[in-house]
Amino acid sequence: MDTEAAQHMERDRSSGPADGTEEGSRSTHVRGRLSAVGPWGRAALLGVLCTVALLLLSAFVLQPFLIPSGSMRPTLRVGDRVLVNKLAYRFGSEPRRGDVVVFDGTGSFVQETESGENAVGELVHTVAASLGLAEPAGSDFVKRVVGVGGDRVVCCDKRGRLEVNGAPVDEEYLYPGDHPSDVAFDIVVPDGRLWVMGDHRSSSRDSRDHLGQPGGGMVPVEQVVGRVDWLGWPLGRIGSLEGTDAFTGIRPADADHG
Repeated sequence: MDTEAAQHMERDRSSGPADGTEEGSRSTHVRGRLSAVGPWGRAALLGVLCTVALLLLSAFVLQPFLIPSGSMRPTLRVGDRVLVNKLAYRFGSEPRRGDVVVFDGTGSFVQETESGENAVGELVHTVAASLGLAEPAGSDFVKRVVGVGGDRVVCCDKRGRLEVNGAPVDEEYLYPGDHPSDVAFDIVVPDGRLWVMGDHRSSSRDSRDHLGQPGGGMVPVEQVVGRVDWLGWPLGRIGSLEGTDAFTGIRPADADHG
């Protein structure tokens, strides 16, 4: 009887999952499926995963942006790929005078429009633009912040210079031969908004062009996508975007005219 019981126990142990047969078969099955995909399938899967990772990075941290026009020359040229820091203004910081920013101009620079019928085409373009492979949407712009909330921005003084809060600004970043503005203006920037201008003033449609429209050319701070911090292409121009000292020493808006 003891021998028979021992034989039963031995059979129970050998037939249980402890021998690794079931686990091994599952592992083999998974490896078999991956092998069946083939090298091209694995490469495609890797490509999809990399694209998703890049899209997430672009959506929340660092977005490539293709410069579509010469409105920011000489600072930025047509075809440059810049990297937009989306974390620059996420933790209480706000755009400062002199920052080069990318913003959504819907409602300030362009009127709101309905989506086109080709939803797939729009999606493909959006993905390509977010990776810096296509021109940005028509509502996205890149300009330099000249005035922030409360600032009085005037152009031009007797020497043809831009003034912010009564102080002249030496705009060394302007395109050679350009004047600060051929359009005279005297504005006060509302709180929570920005007055922005291109560095190539004679070839830039910026806040000046929307003075008589709703919003007066002012861009809401919440519509700023991020700050342009780096140049990513072409190879000869890769590096950090140079800052400017043009606005150093500008008094706070509430100190203007004491």
